[in-house]
Amino acid sequence: MSVPVPFHDLRREVAALRPEIEAAVGRVLDSGWFVLGEELARFEAAFARYLGLAHAVGVGNGTDAVQLALEAVGVGPGDEVVTVPNTAEPTCAAIAALGARPVFVDIDPETMMLDPEGLAAAITPRTAAIVPVHLFGHPAPMDRILEAAGEIPVVEDCAQAVGARLHGRGVGRWGRAGSFSFYPSKNLGAYGDGGAVVTDDPELDDRLRLLRNYGQRVRYRHEIPGHNSRLDELQAAILSVKLAHLEGWIERRRAVAARYRERIRHPAARHPVEAAGARHVYHLYPLRVPERDRVQQHLAEAGIQTLIHYPLPLHLQPAFADLGYGPGDFPHAEAAAASMISLPLFPQIEEAEVERVAEAVEAALAEVAGP
Repeated sequence: MSVPVPFHDLRREVAALRPEIEAAVGRVLDSGWFVLGEELARFEAAFARYLGLAHAVGVGNGTDAVQLALEAVGVGPGDEVVTVPNTAEPTCAAIAALGARPVFVDIDPETMMLDPEGLAAAITPRTAAIVPVHLFGHPAPMDRILEAAGEIPVVEDCAQAVGARLHGRGVGRWGRAGSFSFYPSKNLGAYGDGGAVVTDDPELDDRLRLLRNYGQRVRYRHEIPGHNSRLDELQAAILSVKLAHLEGWIERRRAVAARYRERIRHPAARHPVEAAGARHVYHLYPLRVPERDRVQQHLAEAGIQTLIHYPLPLHLQPAFADLGYGPGDFPHAEAAAASMISLPLFPQIEEAEVERVAEAVEAALAEVAGP
């Protein structure tokens, strides 16, 4: 039997970067300083420059990035925060951690991003923030979202979309703040947990730095309660190495996505959409297919690893049952969850593997949906 095509293989990335990574890690070990030091300051400055923003604040993970950004803009107990039900659970975990209530809006059935018309209808006097999610690597329609939001703070969830742009403007640059995740599988991933919040607002930057470090500007003088959520020196050094490769990796992802679109031509396959004016960075390649579970089984038998992002929308998850939503409340999100299957896509995937995936998908669809 042939070797399986992995969904993702970080070992290939490590092998290519090992000399640079080992040098960066060695530099941190030699310094003897591991938290809130020069490596973090260097990465924060470089990441902010890459995004075209004034400030980047490294935090412990992507969930904390959303939570601290929301807290910094004033979200608290009893507030409502509008977002989408087809995102990963951490988006809503961050909202709930502040005692706020997630309010869901259905998605555009083509792009699978937040529907601005639904957003306008969901805003109430209790709405304290809006969290559009740039899901799978595609930017949400931020121009229309900001128009609907008015004066309500917008915090972008950019966890899956570093480097994505809309009309030439990068994600993270549209709202009051943008949150990023550096989980290892992300397009820019650490070798452990990590995250960042970015902003052009110096007052927001200052508050975020207080929030991430026990509310202290000077050691043992605590201005606010704060948290412990800091991107450590080792991860910052690794991310500095990887940031230099990010644009090349994005172009490779886009090339693989184009190849899938070219090679998978079965009429039952619905490919991810790249909206006009958008730059999709393809963190994931969720193909929509009929009889998704049968297709996934066929691919597994052919040695193709796939994942489902995400099998159950958040409004139907037990964790959020108290919100009072039920089946049918967000039909576009539910239809997407029932039909999507994520194909292998990472910068180091080989051309022969891409061909195997495409051939296997074509064969699986011919089996379940006819030629």
